[in-house]
Amino acid sequence: MMTRMVAFVLGAVLVLALAIRCLQTVPAGHVGLVDLFGHVQEETLAPGLHIVNPFAQVRRMSIQTREIKEVMDTPSSEGLIVHLEVSVIFHLDPAKAVEIYKTVGLGYDGVLVEPNVRSAVREITSAHEAKALYSPERDQMGIAINQHVVNAIQPRGILVERVLLRDVQLPAKLQAAIQEKLSAEQEAARMQFVLQKEKLEADRKRIEGEGISTFQKIVSEGISENLLRWEGIEATKELAASTNAKVVIIGAGPGGLPVILGNEAFSTSTPKH
Repeated sequence: MMTRMVAFVLGAVLVLALAIRCLQTVPAGHVGLVDLFGHVQEETLAPGLHIVNPFAQVRRMSIQTREIKEVMDTPSSEGLIVHLEVSVIFHLDPAKAVEIYKTVGLGYDGVLVEPNVRSAVREITSAHEAKALYSPERDQMGIAINQHVVNAIQPRGILVERVLLRDVQLPAKLQAAIQEKLSAEQEAARMQFVLQKEKLEADRKRIEGEGISTFQKIVSEGISENLLRWEGIEATKELAASTNAKVVIIGAGPGGLPVILGNEAFSTSTPKH
């Protein structure tokens, strides 16, 4: 009786263990691969709870977006060593997860992603001068590196979202030379602005002087002796018509113009007796 009881308990435990082994969970953002003694099922398991062969292993592979950073020293076209920090943002193609597992394994990032990123960076930077990393040409280099990585690993089932040049450190002497050149270019641009401003001011003064000269010429040519005599006659008429006390002497002024004197010019003091 005791032997039967022990056998029953052991059987129940074994069945329970197999039942637990049959239940497998795949986390969100992953796919599950069923590996039964080296035979990998072609269909992957979606996230959730699944019933599988209790003797099979379920390999979980992330299909979430991941980032790998590479810090490296790479030569430029002129032989200078440039320190770079590169990030590659990628994710696994779920449709090719089984192929990646069979041909590369779970550590595909260290086998495919990292070596190809390093190769792409070295190939692109070696074709450019180091100073290009401090110019708008840097964006073009980033695009070229991205395309190189895409061509190398995307056919294998790794989808590259973007490759970023995060940090660039040039040799100290070259960096100082670039900064000096940039400062010189900024100073030259400032001087060009000052010269342009001075030229505009000189043009303004020249135009202003020409305007004044033209005005004076017009005025001097328009004033004649007859015009002045006529204005004098008109002024004499207005003074003669006014109620102010005055004495008008006709033909006494320069050019025959009248001379007008006030009463005070002829006033005399009364002699005292």
